[in-house]
Amino acid sequence: MSAAADASAYSKDNPFPARVTENRMLSKPGSAKETRHFVVNLAGSGLHYKAGDSLGVFPVNRPAEVDEIIRHLGATGDELVSPAMLKLPAPRPFREILTSRLALAGPTRKMIETLASKATSPEEKAKLTGLLVPEAKEVLMSFLDQREFVDLLAEFPSARMTPQELVDHMRKLMPRLYSIASSPKLYPNEIHLTVAVVRYETNHRGRVGVCTTFLADRVEVGSTPSLVFVSHSHFGLPEDGARDVIMVGPGTGIAPFRAFVQDRVAGGATGRNWVFFGDQHRATDFLYEEDWNEWLAAGKLARFDTAFSRDQILKVYVQDKMREQAAELWSWIKGGAHFYVCGDAKRMAKDVDTALLDVIAQQGGLDATAAADYVKQLKKDKRYQRDVY
Repeated sequence: MSAAADASAYSKDNPFPARVTENRMLSKPGSAKETRHFVVNLAGSGLHYKAGDSLGVFPVNRPAEVDEIIRHLGATGDELVSPAMLKLPAPRPFREILTSRLALAGPTRKMIETLASKATSPEEKAKLTGLLVPEAKEVLMSFLDQREFVDLLAEFPSARMTPQELVDHMRKLMPRLYSIASSPKLYPNEIHLTVAVVRYETNHRGRVGVCTTFLADRVEVGSTPSLVFVSHSHFGLPEDGARDVIMVGPGTGIAPFRAFVQDRVAGGATGRNWVFFGDQHRATDFLYEEDWNEWLAAGKLARFDTAFSRDQILKVYVQDKMREQAAELWSWIKGGAHFYVCGDAKRMAKDVDTALLDVIAQQGGLDATAAADYVKQLKKDKRYQRDVY
């Protein structure tokens, strides 16, 4: 972290009230996804960032959900509460705490125990106690996975709770981190974000990603301040601009690599840039297509490989493209290139890691142990870095 970054009065504990100045769709009509580009204005914050850093955003919950919880409790929203985990200097109004300080999802076994002890309806009590027997452990987990606090209050109305009792079962509403999609060399006073907006259904109710829909639906462009902070990361470009860089970023994982290429072009880096990007359909999900085409035409991208998984019968992913280009990939790595991955940790990052091991073993003539050692050394030398979530 630079001295300049330290100079700002704003941090996670004292977030900056930034304004979103742009909110536009990146995915095109017909896409199965809703991916948006946001621009957050940092003017006057004293905040600094580098390519590879993330922006932390403190969301607020949907007013309709907050209203429904208050209604189920027969409360007004003005009741003063003080959730223990928040360590508040003084109690605050229930509505305010539900709106901006607590997560409305994620009820635990403890909530079921409390409802079971309070339920006056024999049917409700029987259902709740049935969920608490040891042999129902998996049933309980599945039951809770499908529900948020509002569902439980609606399903078990006889178990009356006070606002204070409810908030004591809730978790803190945490900020969300998004990989920054811009370089400070081009945009010193703003940060670009690439966000997949989450909307789905469980238990016959529409659910949303709290922060993604906060940005997409509830932040008014240019007027509603959003509390943000810069999260400095070890994920970053090599200091030596002559080094080649390989970037693998399917979906919104492309965000930091847009920042990387902007940064390298603006800084006059002489090393080559190779990007692997993947998504569902070229026609609807080619994020930042104009930027990539412009850099390709200008010779700023040495290679740009795409994998649009649903555009053919057999699905093709970024790791498949890596294997197709195994000889060239090995040539870059052997020559000192840095290798980066950003995106889904559950499957993609593991599949890319396996493909990298296979390429190194096959092209380098190494057995599995030697290939694993080679990758370990790449990580140690910070030549293999991952930003996965």
